[in-house]
Parts: sequence; structure tokens; C-alpha cells
Amino acid sequence: MRNLIFEEPDVRAPKYSSSHLRYAWESIRAPVIIPLLKLAVILCSAMSIMLFIERVVMATVCAIVKVLGKKKYRKYNLDVMKQKLQRNKRFPKVLIQIPMYNEKEVYKLSIGAVCGLSWPSDRLIVQVLDDSTNPVLRELVELECHKWIAKGVNVKYETRTHRNGYKAGAMKEGLEKQYVEDCEFVAIFDADFQPDADFLWNTIPYLLENPKLGLVQARWKFVNSEECMMTRLQEMSLDYHFSVEQEVGSSTYSFFGFNGTAGVWRIQAIKDAGGWKDRTTVEDMDLAVRASLKGWEFIFVGDVTVKNELPSTFKAYRFQQHRWSCGPANLFKKMTKEILLCKRVPLFKRLHLIYAFFFVRKIIAHWVTFFFYCIVIPACVIVPEVQLTKKIAIYIPAAITILNALSTPRSLHLLVCWILFENVMSLHRTKAAIIGLLEANRVNEWVVTEKLGNIMKQKNNARASTSRTSWFQMLERVHPLEIIVGMYMLHCAIYDLLFGHDHFFVYLLLQAGAFFTMGFGLVGTFVPN
Repeated sequence: MRNLIFEEPDVRAPKYSSSHLRYAWESIRAPVIIPLLKLAVILCSAMSIMLFIERVVMATVCAIVKVLGKKKYRKYNLDVMKQKLQRNKRFPKVLIQIPMYNEKEVYKLSIGAVCGLSWPSDRLIVQVLDDSTNPVLRELVELECHKWIAKGVNVKYETRTHRNGYKAGAMKEGLEKQYVEDCEFVAIFDADFQPDADFLWNTIPYLLENPKLGLVQARWKFVNSEECMMTRLQEMSLDYHFSVEQEVGSSTYSFFGFNGTAGVWRIQAIKDAGGWKDRTTVEDMDLAVRASLKGWEFIFVGDVTVKNELPSTFKAYRFQQHRWSCGPANLFKKMTKEILLCKRVPLFKRLHLIYAFFFVRKIIAHWVTFFFYCIVIPACVIVPEVQLTKKIAIYIPAAITILNALSTPRSLHLLVCWILFENVMSLHRTKAAIIGLLEANRVNEWVVTEKLGNIMKQKNNARASTSRTSWFQMLERVHPLEIIVGMYMLHCAIYDLLFGHDHFFVYLLLQAGAFFTMGFGLVGTFVPN
């Protein structure tokens, strides 16, 4: 069997048609494949070192901030600020925006949570921006709004006859309403976000205390992180984002991005930045960058959390990750020159924004994960002339992984699963980042992330409906790209097992299994149509 599948190469011209492929491979192996693979190893090694240095710096700064108690928001005395606000009774007028699009499962949760915020009712406007295309659902959302209006909450139900600009367009038009003119701040919550009643009391005082603050960003808390393996692994990635990236950016006064929800903006900062723009699929990051270039400061308050839902189907997660990877790459292309030429912001902050925030985290991180770990390393197994050092191939990736995973201690036992999952997702993130840089097809694709709302009820429905699942629904869960990459890694694993002198086949077999698992849709919650 070994000789049949992996016969040693014969460079002579083939006598039989079955040898044509092997002969073609050997013809280009030395003059083309080996030099290109060596170049790929050098480039990927450089990118891997760049990512490693960035992660070490972030971890070091984060550790110093925690040990010395230098978190930016801790410099303020929130209790004193609250008392001052209550004593003066000069409550600013706050607008709450809830953009939604066909949010059948969660619209009641978000509207109910926002309408339950403890803030003087005459100083609060709840604006439901409903772009739903389902007329029945529109009636239900409007009915829910009227229910809260009857309870004394100032709710404005706004709809459009188009979806121009998607979420950014809806919020932009919402801010142009006449009744918003005397509002000083705007809080934004996506349709699946449920703030606690004291959210405004824990965020608005920061903006009142410091007139230079343009944004207060709260942390996300996931209500369905225990639902399935995929949500557990997503939690690990997002915990790193909030615990390290957002915290370090806020505490060092450098830069961190707006997460699009669970935050409060000073409306004047939005106006100074030029308002909402729909030129990319990350309108939140776009606004944050422009506001930062105008001199506005941001603060991340990690003690304030807002409940929300993670995508628990692989289809929904893929669409979300495409938007989150394509948009930043596209914004990087559009704004690099503008950032460099901005004289109001210090040079170091501008370079940090371009190099660390955009280039390393939004592009290099995806590229090195996919090209190096899923393409180049497996290729080096079947082309042994190209040597990989253990420091680059094993030690540095392991260190990066551990630094990422430390943000979620309760899930450290899932470390191997998280590595394999992230490597598979890097396929889509890399493709999306390239689309964003080239402004190719799907660059402005906007697909709203599906929510399930009542998780336990949905699980019960899924179990009850399994027997009615059609073959068409099963085929919808098959993803050819993952299967192709899985076959490639399986081939490299078998080759290494038969002819190799190392143990890369262990990693390759596990990674091939991960690609097949996700390629055949065996991950995430199954939701029947």
C-alpha cells in the first residue's frame, strides 16, 4: 500500500498516462516549488515573529496595568460622580438607538431591556430603527413599542422604505430626526443586547466628568456561551479582545475600536467625525478611527457588561467573520493615507494605529494563521528539502496561543480544540481580508447575524424536528472549501507518517479532522428550517 500511494519519484519521461502527474510534479519541483516554498517560509516566519512580538507587548502592558491598577476608568471615582449627578439633578438627555432587521427571536428582549433603564423618563428617548422587510414582523415590533409607550416610556418607532447604508444608514437617519436635536449622548444596542437597568448610571458620568471623552465602551457578556462547543471557542477569542486589546488600548491612551454596540457616544463627537458612513461593513470602526483623528478620547469600562448572544450556527458565524475581517482590511486601505497625514494626532499614535491595530491584528494575524499553519507547514512535509526550525514552527505558535487563551482560564482545557477551530476559521478570514484589500466581490456584503433568542426552546425544537430534516437541508451544511483543505492536510499527514522523520502528522491529522468536521457541518447548533 505504501508503494502504491507514495511511490518514490522517477524523473524520467513517463511511459504510461498514470505517470504524467508525477512527472509534471518532478519537472517543476526543483526549479519552481522549492524556491517558492522557501520564500513562503521566510515571509511567514517574519509575519509569525511580528505577531508574536505584538502579543508579548500586549500581554506585558496588560499585566503592568493590572498589577499597578492603572486601568483608565479606575482613575475616576464613579460613586462620587453619581452622587454629584443626583445632587445637581442636571440629567443630560440621552438617545437610545436599537437598529434591527428581521429580528424575530430577540426584538422583545432588547426593547424590554432598554425600556427598563433607570434614567429620568423625560430625559430619555428610545429609538427603534426597524429595517425589517417582513410586514408581519414590523407590525409585531411596532406593537411592542406601543406597549412600552403606554407604560410611559418615550419610544420612537422609525422605519425606512429602503436599506441604504444598512445599519450605518439607519443610525445616520435616526440622528437627523428633529426630536434628537437636544440630545447630548446616544447609546447603541444591537437587537440581541440586553443592558442592565443601571447601564446609563455606570457610563454617562464618565462623559460628564471629562468633556474630551467621545465614547464609553462596555464589555460584552455572553448568555449562550455554554450552548455548544462553537460558542465556547468564540468566547475564548472575544475574551482576549476585551480583556487585552480593548483594555490595553484604553489604558495606554493609544487607540481601541468601537464594537458597534454596548457603547455611549457623545453626539458632538459623531458630528465632528463626519457622522456615520457606509463605505465599509465596519461602520463602527470607521467612526471610531475618524473620531480619534479629531482628537476625541475613548474609554473602555470593563466592569460594565451587557448581555448578548453569540452566533451558534456555523453559517451565521461564517457571515459574521467575513464582515469582521473584510471590513477592517477595506478600511485600512481607505484610511492609511488619511491617518498618516493627520497632524492633530501624535506620530506614535498614528503609527500604532496603522501597524499594530490594522496591519498586524487585522491582516497579518489572519494570513499567518492560514498560509503558514494550514498551507506552508504541510507543504514542507512533502517537500523535505525545505527545512522548518522548531522555534518558528512550534514554539512561537504555542506561545501566541497560550497568550491568547489565558484570558479565559475556565476554558484552558479546550486549548487544542480552540487552536484547530481558529485555524479553520482563518481560511474565511484570510479570504475576507484579501477581498477587503482588493475591493473585490462581496466587499460590501452585509448579512445580519442570525439569533436564536430562547436557546432551550430552540434546542427542544431542533430535537423534535430532526426526523423531518430533508436531504437538501443536510447538503446546505456541506462546505467544499473546508473539505478540500482537509483532504490536502490529510494527504500531507499520511505522507509524513510513511516517509517523514518527525511527528508533524499528529498535528496534520488533528487539523484535517477539524476541517472535515466543519466542512460537513458537524459543528454548532443545528436549526431546522
